[in-house]
Amino acid sequence: MLEILLLALALAADAFAVSITIGSTHKDYSKQQFLNMALLIGLYFGVAQGVMPLLGYALGVTLVGWLAEWSSWIAFIILVALGAKMLYESRSNDEDEVRININHRTLFSLAIATSLDAMAAGFTLNLLEINAYLACLIIALVTGILSILGAYIGRQSGNWLGSWAEAAGGLILIAIGVNMVV
Repeated sequence: MLEILLLALALAADAFAVSITIGSTHKDYSKQQFLNMALLIGLYFGVAQGVMPLLGYALGVTLVGWLAEWSSWIAFIILVALGAKMLYESRSNDEDEVRININHRTLFSLAIATSLDAMAAGFTLNLLEINAYLACLIIALVTGILSILGAYIGRQSGNWLGSWAEAAGGLILIAIGVNMVV
């Protein structure tokens, strides 16, 4: 269960960081407008982060028979690469605050973009002794809750916390990947 929670936290880091950015650029919304926006962010990001690992899991079920001998090394490479990518992105110097126009199309696009890592990580669910459907539900709930919180944190504190969250997520993915081959 600890592996699922750590995986959920790591995969939610991108959505959390984006939510902080959105919240920091929409401080002028009324309380009700902001609540509606935060709930939509949580819904879109949570659903996408829950569905994408299922797609990766399904692909992994298909391929794991062919790649059984190498599956833990493949999972290691995927998780370490995703973690390294998140670490790299967390250190980018993109400090320009650009206001994102919030609509369903934008939220859908952002949700897909932040959940592509989750699809790749879903492949590794085949290698853990867990219920993949329960894992995806937990990933979805954690991401939804953290995305809502991220929007409110961004509204209060600005954008600086987002890069730290993404870096922590990257480190967690690398640790899970290393644990798969040790």
